[in-house]
Formats: sequence, structure tokens, C-alpha cells
Amino acid sequence: MALPPEKISELRQIIHNKLTQMDVHSRIRDAVSETMEESRVSERGGGAVGEEQVLESLRQRGIIDEILSEMSFEEEPPRDVRRPTKPATHFVDREDRIKTSTPAKKAAIDPTRRHLYLQVKGGKAFLEHLQEPEPLPGQVGPTFTLHVLFRGQRFRSKPVPCACDPDIQEGFLLELHSKGSGEAAQMADSTSLLSLCDPVHMVLIKTDVAGDTALLTSHYLEWRHVLAAQDGYTNTAVELMGVGTESKVPVGVLDIRLEILPHPVHTLAPDVITTQLNLEQSRRAERERLFLVYAKQWWREFLQIRGTNSSRLVKIFAQDENATNRPVCSFVRPLQAGRLLDTPRQAARFISLLTYEKASTVGGGPRAEQWCTMHAFLCRNKGDCEDHSVLLCSLLLGFGLDAYVCVGTKTNNTAHTWVLTLGMDGEATFWESLTGHRYSHQPINPDDPPAVEQPRPQYPYRSVGCVFNHQVFYANSQPTDAVEVCHFNFTDESGWKAMSEEAIKSVCGEGTLPLGPVFPPLCASLFDPGLLSADLELELRVLVTEHRKDLGLTTVWDNELSYLLTPALAAYEQERTTGQISGNEEFQQAIRRAVPDGHTFKGFPIQFLHRNARRAFAGCLRSPVCEEIVSCRGDHVRLAVRVRVFTYPEQACAVWIMFACKYRSIL
Repeated sequence: MALPPEKISELRQIIHNKLTQMDVHSRIRDAVSETMEESRVSERGGGAVGEEQVLESLRQRGIIDEILSEMSFEEEPPRDVRRPTKPATHFVDREDRIKTSTPAKKAAIDPTRRHLYLQVKGGKAFLEHLQEPEPLPGQVGPTFTLHVLFRGQRFRSKPVPCACDPDIQEGFLLELHSKGSGEAAQMADSTSLLSLCDPVHMVLIKTDVAGDTALLTSHYLEWRHVLAAQDGYTNTAVELMGVGTESKVPVGVLDIRLEILPHPVHTLAPDVITTQLNLEQSRRAERERLFLVYAKQWWREFLQIRGTNSSRLVKIFAQDENATNRPVCSFVRPLQAGRLLDTPRQAARFISLLTYEKASTVGGGPRAEQWCTMHAFLCRNKGDCEDHSVLLCSLLLGFGLDAYVCVGTKTNNTAHTWVLTLGMDGEATFWESLTGHRYSHQPINPDDPPAVEQPRPQYPYRSVGCVFNHQVFYANSQPTDAVEVCHFNFTDESGWKAMSEEAIKSVCGEGTLPLGPVFPPLCASLFDPGLLSADLELELRVLVTEHRKDLGLTTVWDNELSYLLTPALAAYEQERTTGQISGNEEFQQAIRRAVPDGHTFKGFPIQFLHRNARRAFAGCLRSPVCEEIVSCRGDHVRLAVRVRVFTYPEQACAVWIMFACKYRSIL
């Protein structure tokens, strides 16, 4: 890539200053003088010194290597200056239109800090993809993407074609830092590294031709066996198991190399590592056993309160994607979004844009219930209502709200989860994680006479069995579990039976050994909303033109009218986020000025969660209003289309499309 002249001058000045600081010029003069002197006294020298001879002399003295070394790494800051924390999260965008073709930059590794280098050297035995069909010419086939989470650091591999032996060749450099400091441990020895009990969470995602994602495996890799390797590294074959009902079925094998950088001076005996792992496992098992004993006793007490309590949805444990039973409180943790989300309502809007999909089962029967860990949910970018509610509750807790996950049923008597927040005055607000809608809860008093007007609930919930977050768990023991008459005063022991906070903390607290990986941070979107909007709009214009051509109609686009639709799309997104709409008056004024007298204007807005133009156009044509606009016939017909993509964290997008037309009315 060519640089502008001013950048070239600036770069030359930087190089000159660096060479001057290293006193390179005087060292080169001394080396040249010595070389010329040696040439004179040499019998075959004749006094002539060539360029190659001078370069060889500089290379032998180590001057060239020193220059290259200094130019390749950043200048070391003073020891008394505190290092700024470098973000560990790194993503490679998989969208061909958006991703950059330049190679990734090499990271400047601090040799005074420990790192775990995880290298994936390929996959094998993915037998389900043994007969993977070849994609059509110009079509991208299904791909595998490997996601890695370790102590708050997230990485993902480049997508590779699905195959029986997928060519996954990736390296992940993971910082071994002290907990809570955000910085790498200063040359932690092997004994200190052995105390880091966090596993490496690996999630493998399959993306099909249409862009739909599927969770193939969720694996926890124990990395500390490398501390016993004499050479500082170890190679291992990791067998990946399926998820949900297929958690006992192998999916494939990954060849992995683990290495500690820099290599520890002393290695640990394998028996020491095995003893430590067994000790941690026994402690975890004992805590889980004690909590299970307490939960059984607590449940028996709850059933004795009222005979109908046995039919209420009181969920103490849930199965994750690996079919492992975990306390529901362990799925929630206060999560701060940094500068990616500004308000709780914006967080609700973001979560509503993640695709809703029930866990699938092979064969008939009731739906499978699967509560995904937050990392697996974010990697897949889709999940069930439980996944959405847990993430929303975690974000609302991060914003400082008193938030809980509610487990109950909807008006159609199907199981459902949503989020509850309580104000300082005890006012309850429901948050629907699948839509982002908020509902104020005003309980009905069933003892009031019929003449007293009662509030009419707007929320779609019928019953509530329990509520919980990362610290508390309450079961509904009121005379009825109907939401419309429930009071959410958790200090009232006659209405809510609480679990011991100490018991919950023993299995879900900060100081406990992790039952799973640490909760992942959110990652900023890598998409350019302007570029996405322009590309999608151009594709839609082509599709509309072809559609009208098939109908025997010509197409004339009105670019000015298309631009005037932008404020309406912005207002629609603002309404979904804040519940308020603005700018409608100005939009109507602009449209009236753009549509001449005697002409008719029609518009059709719609929102999608994907960025596939062909799918979006097919969805629009299902609406009679949109089909009428696209197939408009008449005099002086002018068409317009505007696309506005609003990006959110984790590659979530709200895609707003508006089709419009204006034509002369003929009576």
C-alpha cells in the first residue's frame, strides 16, 4: 500500500531518530574503518572494499541484528511507569464484504510475563461431515469457527470449510494474569500457575450456507498438565463431545499443542499436578453434595407450606449445553458492557436482536430444555428464552438495577422466563428479553368488590413460580401463583420462601472454584453500518428491478425520495430502544414537499435480524402492502428504498428497510 509523502517523511524522521539514539552511525564508521584496514594488510585485498564485504562485517559484529531487533518491538516504558492494560479480546470478522485482507499484526510480547500459547494443528474424525457436498460455483459452503475463552480473554479462529478433517490451523496467545488485576502475572512460577484453576473454554460453531449457526461442541480444556512437560510444551488430542441430548456422542478430535511462554525454569512432577486436580475436584464435589442435600431439605419444607406448591415452576437446577446440572443462580453474574451499551433499555434492545430458537430434539415429545452458558450463547448468537433472560438480568445487574430472572408460564400456559426489576419504592417492572418490551406491574386485589376498577395487565405472563439472581433464590408461596395478583415483596416470608444466601454463595460465589469458565466480556461490533446499509440497499434495488422486469414493468428510482426515508427508519429504531418516537412531524413535512399535487405516496417499513438481501426481499413480498408498492403500476411511477443498519455488540444488527413509491393518481 502506497503511503502519502508526508507519512514517508514522518517515517524517515522516526527511523533517523532511532538510529541516532542507538549511535548506529558512529558504529558503522568504526566497522567500515576496521574493514578497510584489514583489507589493506590483507595480501589479496588491494585496498578495495566492496559493499558485500562491509555488510558481512556489520553482520558479524551483530549491528544489523540489533537494528532489526530494535525496529521490530515497541520501546520498553520506564520501570516506574504503570503499564496500561491492553485489551485481550480479539476477533476476526468472517464477513467477506467487511473483513480486511491485510495480515494480522504481530503482537509485542512482553518477555517478563507468562503466556499460554494454545495452537490448534488441525481436526480429524468429524464423521458427520464425511460426505459434505461441494458448494455451488460462487457460493460459500458451510464453515467451522472455533471460539476460545480464558480468564476474560476471547478469541475466535478464521472460518474453515466443513470437512471430515477440517484444516483448523490457529494459534491463541492467552495471558496468565492475576485475578482481578487485569494485568499479566509478573513471571509467575510453576507453583503459582498451578493455582490458576480456570479452564480454557472452547466452543465450535458451524455456519451453514444461509448464515444460520449451530452449536457443535462446548469443551473445557484443562491446560495445567503442560507444567509437567520437560520441554515446556505438550501435544494432545482433544476429543470433542456433542451438546444437549448428544452430549455423550463424539463430534470430532482436535490436535492441540500447549506451551508456556517463556518456559518455566522448574517443572512440576506429574503426581503434583494430578494431586492438585483431584483435590480441586473433591472440593467441588463436596460443595455440590452439600448444596444438593440442603436443596432437598429446602424443597421438602416448601411442599409442606401448601399442597399446590408441587405444581409450581420452581427451578433450582438446570442443564447446560453439556447436560450438566448446575444451580440456576450460577448462570447469572453482574456483567458490565463498558462503552458498548449506554442504558439498560439499550441493553434490552440488544438482547432482543439475538435470534430466538428453541433447543431441538431428535424425534417428537416435549421441547428439550437447555440453558447455555453465556459464552456458548454469545458465540452462537441465538438461543432460547432462558438464555436471553439470563443475559439481560446480568446486564441489568451490571447497570446497578435490582434484577431477577422469573420462571413461570405465559398466557398460553407454556413455560417461559423473563426479567423483573424492583425500584426503590418496590415498584415491579417486567422486561421481556425476546422483544425488549417493558411492562409495569400493578397487582390486583382479589378481595376488592366488583365495583372497584382493577388494573388491566398488559404483560403476556400467567404464573410465576420462582425468581433468582446470582445471590438469592425465592420460591413463590403465595396462595396463588397468578402474576396479576402476586406481590414481589421478597422480605415477606409468608409470600416467598428464600434459600440460604450462604448456601448459594458456596456454589456460586466469587471465591469458589469455577464450575465453568469465567463470564465473557461483550465484544464490539466489527461491522461498518454505513457500508452494510449501502450494500444491502444496492442488492435490494437489483432484486426489485428484476422482479418488476419479470412482471413486464420498468423501474425508475427516485434517489431523493429514498434519502428522505432515513429519518423514519431512525425514529423506528429509537422507539424500539427508548419507547419514545420523535421527528415524525419533520418526516411528514419532507414527504409532502417531495410528492407533487395529484400524486399518491405509499410506504412500507419492516425490520429484520439478518443481512441477507434475498431472504429479506422474499419476506417483504409476503406483505400485501409491500407487494403492492413493489409491483406498482400507473403514471409517473417512482420507486424508493432505504436501508438503515444499526449495529450492536456481538455482531447483532437491527436491519430496517423501507420501500416506498409515488405515482400520479388517475380517477
